[in-house]
Amino acid sequence: MLDLIGIGLIAFPEIDPILVEIGPLAIRWYSLAYIAGLVFGWWYLRRLMARPGAPMSPTHVDDFLTWATIGVIAGGRLGYVLFYNLPKFMADPMAILRLWDGGMSFHGGLIGVCLAVVFFSKRHRIEMMKMADLMAIVAPLGLLTGRLANFINGELWGRTTDVSWAMIFPDDPTGLPRHPSQLYEAALEGLVLFIILQILFHKTRLPKDKPGVIAGCFFIGYSFARMTVEFFREPDAHIGLVDGISRGQMLSAPMLVFAGWLIWMGVTYKKRKGGQA
Repeated sequence: MLDLIGIGLIAFPEIDPILVEIGPLAIRWYSLAYIAGLVFGWWYLRRLMARPGAPMSPTHVDDFLTWATIGVIAGGRLGYVLFYNLPKFMADPMAILRLWDGGMSFHGGLIGVCLAVVFFSKRHRIEMMKMADLMAIVAPLGLLTGRLANFINGELWGRTTDVSWAMIFPDDPTGLPRHPSQLYEAALEGLVLFIILQILFHKTRLPKDKPGVIAGCFFIGYSFARMTVEFFREPDAHIGLVDGISRGQMLSAPMLVFAGWLIWMGVTYKKRKGGQA
């Protein structure tokens, strides 16, 4: 047990997870986080694609919003089912459809969006690696809003600690001070990664000369950010740790291999295109 004497706790800002409730209709911060991430990503990409020489048109961006939404929701839900709680959903398959009960996986949602990029780019004859770079530069926006929503909901909290910025989360039955790991993730996976990718996209020739490298950098940045924060985040109670490794770290490590392939595709782009940029 931690000795609470001398620990300078920060009060958890209790915010109602439901923003607006009208009869049976409830608008939750968590749902708004997904909507905000998708809409802001759509708006930002649409502005970029209005420039001359863009690899996609604004109309393509409009159309892909639907594909991305399906990829995020379907992939995120199926990822949670497969990666985090398969026995529960095998016993009650209809629970898979009860999205309002919670349970989404970022890794599953990412797989869903990646598949959407593959099929959409082939259907519309868009260079897949250039489209992948575009999706990569807006993905941290969704991570930022999603982790902030986790914090507002008081869920996915961190491990017990005695740091001065520790918090006691209202739904935590132990009542012990914990790392606000949701904010760590929002900062690293969201804000910091977004800034880095913007610099690479706007201040270098990578998007033109080596498409795929920026997408690879996103996967590397996310993987290291997630694996780092997992050391401060409380493991899922029904999964725990395996040899000191969390499920989030297990799922993030293979992303580094995929990142290597994306970067290799970018580095060899001119050679594969016969020297033409």
